[in-house]
Amino acid sequence: MQQLSAFPEADRRAVRGVLFDIDDTFTSDGKLTAEAYRALEDLHDAGKLCLPITGRPAGWCDHIARMWPVDGVVGENGAFYFRYDDTRSRLIKRFLLTKQERTANRAKLDAIAHRILSEVSGVAIASDQPYREVDLAIDYCEDVQPVPAEAVDRVVAIFEAEGATAKISSIHVNGWFGSFDKLAMTRIILAECFDIDLDAEKDKFVFIGDSPNDSPMFAYFPHAVGVANVGNFADRMTAVPSYVSRNPSGAGFAEIAQFLLGTP
Repeated sequence: MQQLSAFPEADRRAVRGVLFDIDDTFTSDGKLTAEAYRALEDLHDAGKLCLPITGRPAGWCDHIARMWPVDGVVGENGAFYFRYDDTRSRLIKRFLLTKQERTANRAKLDAIAHRILSEVSGVAIASDQPYREVDLAIDYCEDVQPVPAEAVDRVVAIFEAEGATAKISSIHVNGWFGSFDKLAMTRIILAECFDIDLDAEKDKFVFIGDSPNDSPMFAYFPHAVGVANVGNFADRMTAVPSYVSRNPSGAGFAEIAQFLLGTP
């Protein structure tokens, strides 16, 4: 990983959009700081396409799409995108799975939740689970005391043994049924809402993240940037970003925004 100063000037000037994780990338210790939010507002006001790409739930994403200075949001690790259409005063919700599929999968995920809580000490159902439409989030350090890495690995193993996909974020292990991920839904929202072929224009987008579930995005985007705390998960990454900020979390996000906008 190189410092931001290695980011080519011509490429910086050509950046069209900023895609970013939320937890511990945009937020700091679970809080959204004024510094980070102002940086997002500055990016949006400068005409950059801004899209959070998060593992957080549908309930949160409804609020984010409506009230943040963003052009849409991908949630639950790629299960859907939400976008608020100002011209029609309407929230657009685009799920990859049908309602019937989501309902059937929920019963299977409930059974997995029972197994995980029975077999893995110290973890809990995430406090935001009631607002989720598609996945199951297991908390390993947000509202519980951090558990050993072996416990996190055991949660992943149970999901996979039951035929589910499992991804580790900085706070949760998320599991789901269905063929989707952050990158696939990012392609869909850009194509359907902005007529952008991401494969043809990926060098005009920056992705900012911090944790293992961001690895596919780090691998795909030539201009992926990690906030400094990305180093906390170096041993769990299947791919690392090209660049890294000096500062962690929200302060790192603000640093990256200032760099992209050419401000001190």
